[in-house]
Amino acid sequence: GVVEACLLHMLKRRAAGFLRTDKVAALFTKVGKTCAIAGDVCKKVQELQQQVESRKNQPNGQEPLKRQGSTTSKTPVLTPQAIKHIWVRTALIEKVLDKIVQYIVDNCSKYYEKEALLADPVCGPILASLLVGPCALEYTKLKTADHYWTDPSADELVQRHRIHGAHGRQDSPCKRPALGIRKRHSSGSTSDDRFAASAREYVESLHQNSRTHLLYGKNNVLVQPKDDLEAIPGYLSLHQSADSLTLKWTPNQLMNGTLGDSE
Repeated sequence: GVVEACLLHMLKRRAAGFLRTDKVAALFTKVGKTCAIAGDVCKKVQELQQQVESRKNQPNGQEPLKRQGSTTSKTPVLTPQAIKHIWVRTALIEKVLDKIVQYIVDNCSKYYEKEALLADPVCGPILASLLVGPCALEYTKLKTADHYWTDPSADELVQRHRIHGAHGRQDSPCKRPALGIRKRHSSGSTSDDRFAASAREYVESLHQNSRTHLLYGKNNVLVQPKDDLEAIPGYLSLHQSADSLTLKWTPNQLMNGTLGDSE
């Protein structure tokens, strides 16, 4: 979406097409006439759009029957968001979006007004350079829209590691206990050390994941849970998600995997 906003900034009407409602499609189609890489992307997008249309025309969304031994790949399932940004998305997955933007920047006078972002001698090349990194990635496992509901919670992840780190103990209660890791009495054991290390790594990983960005982190931040208790040092972190800011604090004892007998 951000890349599309940059591509549409002060785009000439003639370049966008007078009657085209999809200006990004019009831009890619026009660039594809003189740029071979963009032309290949246009062909791939047209194939994807035809496959999506054929899927819509099938009753109950069923796939058309294929001949035995056919090597044709299964029709991709594209979300409405993916279809909305199908041009930039396809160029990104094909790892040519940076080359196409660089071509547009080099020939910006054909497509943009003088005050456009891509016509700027500094901002235009910077945008093309910034896209080199994303185009170098392999987009083989894109998350679906329902992954927010399938990711386990923080205490669930810690509990799983407690179960795996217990080496098959038979005295594990049926009811899942609260978030916490108790120190083993057999200190000095290598298995206990490995368990504490793995638990600490998992707790630390909870502060940075694919849904949130870590903006700030500081260790040894004191928190006093009650007036009659001493302040407890812990790790404070500020995270940004798509629609909110979240402040997290984890006790150092839990970060270290040794909670002792404290509540």
